Amino acid sequence: MGRVISFEDRALATLRARVAAAEEANQDLIAFARGHSGAVASIHEAVLAAIEAEGLDHLIHIVTQEWPQILGLDAVAVALWAGDTGVRADASGLQFVNPRLIERSLGDLDGVLLRGVERGHPLFGPACELIRAEALICLASEPPLPNGVLALGQRGAQHFDTRHGSELLIFLGRVLTRCMGRWLIP
Repeated sequence: MGRVISFEDRALATLRARVAAAEEANQDLIAFARGHSGAVASIHEAVLAAIEAEGLDHLIHIVTQEWPQILGLDAVAVALWAGDTGVRADASGLQFVNPRLIERSLGDLDGVLLRGVERGHPLFGPACELIRAEALICLASEPPLPNGVLALGQRGAQHFDTRHGSELLIFLGRVLTRCMGRWLIP
C-alpha cells in the first residue's frame, strides 16, 4: 500500500523563512528612509544657515565652523580659484594655496565625488591625516566668479549610497556657490 507524504512541515518552514526575509527587508527599508530623512533635514539646516549669512566672511565662518556640527562631520574646507590666485578656508582660517591644486581637484569632479580614503584630500589642510571618508563637491561658477571645491570629511570609514547622497551634496554645493556669488559680485 502507498505511503502519505506530508508537505505541511516543509511548506510551513518555507513560509516562515519568506516572512523573516520580508521582515528583514522591511527593517532595512525603514532604516534607509530614516537615514535619508535625517540627511535631508541636515542639508536643509545647513542651507538655511548659509542663506542667513551677512557677508562673505560670515558665510565662510558658517561653512567651516557651523556646518561640521550641523552635518555631523569632522572637517569642512572650501577652496576657491580664480586666475593665478587660490585660497583655502577651514576651521583654522584662510590660507593661500597653489591654484593648480584646486584646478586638479576639479578635474576629477563631475558634480560630486564620494569616497573612502586612507588619507584625506590636501584641501583639508592639517586635518587630512584624520579623514577616512570624504565628499568633494564642485563649486562651478561663471566668470568673473571663482570656481572651487567644497570638501566634507569624516574620521570614520563610510559606505556611500552615491545616488541619493550625490543629489543632496550637489544641491548643497549649488546653494553655497550662489550664496558666495551674492557677496562676490558688486
